Amino acid sequence: MNDHSPTENLIDVTNIEVIYNHVILVLKGVSLMVPKGGIIALLGGNGAGKTTTLKAISNLLKSERGHVTKGVITYRGQSIQNLDPATLVKMGVIQVMEGRHCFEHLTIEENLLTGAFTRVAKKAEIGEHLDLVYTYFPRLKERRKAQAGYTSGGEQQMCAIGRALMSRPETILLDEPSMGLAPQLVEEIFEIVRDLNQDEGVSFLLAEQNTNVALRFANYGYILESGRVVMDGPASELRNNPDVKEFYLGMSEAGRKSFRDVRSYRRRKRWLS
Repeated sequence: MNDHSPTENLIDVTNIEVIYNHVILVLKGVSLMVPKGGIIALLGGNGAGKTTTLKAISNLLKSERGHVTKGVITYRGQSIQNLDPATLVKMGVIQVMEGRHCFEHLTIEENLLTGAFTRVAKKAEIGEHLDLVYTYFPRLKERRKAQAGYTSGGEQQMCAIGRALMSRPETILLDEPSMGLAPQLVEEIFEIVRDLNQDEGVSFLLAEQNTNVALRFANYGYILESGRVVMDGPASELRNNPDVKEFYLGMSEAGRKSFRDVRSYRRRKRWLS
């Protein structure tokens, strides 16, 4: 695997294998790196293994009877495979789950404040950080007294990211942030991710099916297929790669192409040959 950044690597995943229920092999030799200050895209279709990769890093697999059976996962050079998720959050690594998980019966602001639960901080400091979250998500400030379950999908996604920010993370694992959202909202959320990265120094590993938008905002990308990394490279190179254009951006030299017109073995033969 190429070292895609001269800066320090925060997350280093080396040749991991993940098995569910002691039987089902989901990830096979996956390796990736997240450099400090990077936005790394983990791309692929539904079922490719993106969410499993994030949960392997955040140690949320065990609740689903999943286990990392081979390979190594480190954060800042320290093995994190046997740490519980709460300890990882205190270290600066937090996952925003797919599906905009909010406490529906709580208000937006109450949801955000739950994100600071693991912090040892004075009330004034938490209040200052809440104001910072509202700076990036002004819509949440407008809706702060609304019950989260009655807000829109976009507002709930913003709430989920904002709640993660309240833990003062160094790295956010962001799972399918565009799922079920209108294109304008997707653009808005990715712009906020970019601003948080540039202005606050938050590093991101984002799992995303929307390859087009992910590669516009990411620095580097990995493409997963059937639990394996089949291609990786700088986002600009992946955007211009003919295979990626044809099979993930829906473009080819002949114009748009439907996935239904492409045989799976043809893709794999191109990439694995």
